[in-house]
Amino acid sequence: MEATREIYWNVGHGLGTLGPMYLLTLLAIGAFVWGCWKRLAVYRQGKPLDRCDQPLARLAAMLKLAILQTKVLRVPGPGLAHALFFWSFGVLFVGTVLIVIQADFTDLLFDRRFLTGTFYKLFSLALDLGGLVAVLMLGGLFVRRYLVRPAGLLNSGDDLLMHGLLLAIIVSGFVIEGARMAATELGKNDALALWSPIGLVVGKIVFPLSPGTLLALHKGLWWLHLALALAFIALIPFSKFRHLLTTTVNGFFADRGPTGKLVTLDLEDENSEGFGARRVGDFTWKDLFDTDACTLCKRCQDRCPAYTTDKPLSPMRLISDLGEAARTMPDRDLLEAIGREAIWACTTCRACQDICPASVEHVNKIVELRRNLVLMEGEFPGEEVMKAMEQTEVNGNPLGMGYAGRADWSEGLEVATLAEDSDVDILYFVGCYASFDKRNIKVAKAFVSLCQTAGIKVGILGKEEKCCGEPMRKMGNEYLYQTLAMENIERIQGYGVQKIVTACPHCFNTLAKDYVDLGLAVEVEHHATFLARLIAEGRLAPSGGAFSCTYHDSCYLGRYNDIYQAPRDLIAAAGGTLQEMAKNRDQAFCCSGGGGRILAEEKLGTRINVRRVEMALETGAGLLLANCPFCLTMFEDGVKGANAEDRLAAKDIAEILVERVGH
Repeated sequence: MEATREIYWNVGHGLGTLGPMYLLTLLAIGAFVWGCWKRLAVYRQGKPLDRCDQPLARLAAMLKLAILQTKVLRVPGPGLAHALFFWSFGVLFVGTVLIVIQADFTDLLFDRRFLTGTFYKLFSLALDLGGLVAVLMLGGLFVRRYLVRPAGLLNSGDDLLMHGLLLAIIVSGFVIEGARMAATELGKNDALALWSPIGLVVGKIVFPLSPGTLLALHKGLWWLHLALALAFIALIPFSKFRHLLTTTVNGFFADRGPTGKLVTLDLEDENSEGFGARRVGDFTWKDLFDTDACTLCKRCQDRCPAYTTDKPLSPMRLISDLGEAARTMPDRDLLEAIGREAIWACTTCRACQDICPASVEHVNKIVELRRNLVLMEGEFPGEEVMKAMEQTEVNGNPLGMGYAGRADWSEGLEVATLAEDSDVDILYFVGCYASFDKRNIKVAKAFVSLCQTAGIKVGILGKEEKCCGEPMRKMGNEYLYQTLAMENIERIQGYGVQKIVTACPHCFNTLAKDYVDLGLAVEVEHHATFLARLIAEGRLAPSGGAFSCTYHDSCYLGRYNDIYQAPRDLIAAAGGTLQEMAKNRDQAFCCSGGGGRILAEEKLGTRINVRRVEMALETGAGLLLANCPFCLTMFEDGVKGANAEDRLAAKDIAEILVERVGH
């Protein structure tokens, strides 16, 4: 007997079945299309933005994210459960499509069947196992959401609808299969029944029913199953089911980089009615599409250093609030709805965006809100920030130090300014903290000493160097940022600089990415990769005793620029044994200095830098290494805040290397 089955067994394949089925299908598709059209009206409220360039690369990225569930799997437990459910439901969907193709096309029109023989057996087994996995994963996700609900996880009627409807579709499918098998296979073709193991179990349960009852059960559930499946299709744009589409498509629309690069405002645009964002229409259509792609999984919230230290910022709620306004109150004042304290609490560490499985972009939205506060309202999070801005306008740095003394740190190091000698191998862009802060001046001296040992001729701008403008920009002061940037670019280009190296990840990220929009086209490198290459080339040869340490991945070096290995190579080359913190690499916890927060006092909740220092203390290492002046500054303060001066010291990697390199 051939291994196969009659697709429309007990239901019929005539107009009495196909007519109502096609009619209901068209109604469901019509509801789906209408719902999607209504959603499009929401997105059209936003400003234009080109996210269709590089279509093939975008399509490949979207398919990778969707099919492989790469971002979903980054969180174990619920991530694996979700991925397994997605894959299993995908198997069920493909199986349904194959049934429709044979029953309503190849068999109906050409009398050709392909669901036969070995292929049918494997097909039947795959659908049964896929359905079983889907039910188990749904159950696990239901328990997590409703019985052992993690703190901060939001529930809504949509969630219950999703779980209930999906479970009803799959379970009803198994009962339909079991009723059919009880009537057509059990005791008649038991060898074939073995290829449908879940259906076989259900079939044995209903087998004692009378033939008439089996037929009625099968037919009634068949129509119910169809109605549930079509209801699922119709409800997609009206419920959280829409993330099946929007989350996937958002992978296509994701920012193609450079990572973390902000939009440069045209401050001379006379047609602009304002700068930054305050209402729904001030955001781009992609910002509004993000709100539909968000699944409220709370991964961003769990990773957010502000939220986890009791600040009023939740990246998840920010996206949710924007979406609610876009759908119901587009003229709502979002600064009031989200809250100023929440907007200012962000450190722009990108932990939220990095972990988001839906390609939602949080940081740019916060910066746009800040831009409105600063450029349109003249508002800052505190008097200390206002003072830092004023000092930067006058002296080119937020520390209030006279610009004429910017090169004083280099006395005795035989480092020339470019005004004195522009024939150098590299321009060392020192940055404000390494120029004026006593603690970070040690890092600058260590780096220059290492370069001189390696035979690298270093030049600096000296008093001609201004703050790169990154803290001001992330605080929303685009005007001051562009003013500083243009002055720096003019100096750099004027001296014909070919390569820039900086020890500050914030300077590095800004000069390498953001300055491009303003005309800078010079190679920029961070000192971590630069020094690692010098060691690899044999131009530096660290030696000395072994030591134990832990290492902090700077947000702007790690998540913004994917530089994780070079600092660890430097530590190993110096003889260090690394004791990793629980949160490291792309999961590293922020120091609290990013997003311009280096200029602001942390007044709410637990101090982020103290929390990070406590993580370092848990490793048992007595040395905390960093490669960012902001991080080093925050850790010096955090060690004191944790009363750990006798247990932990913070240093830059360059300081460790210079101790172990002969001169």
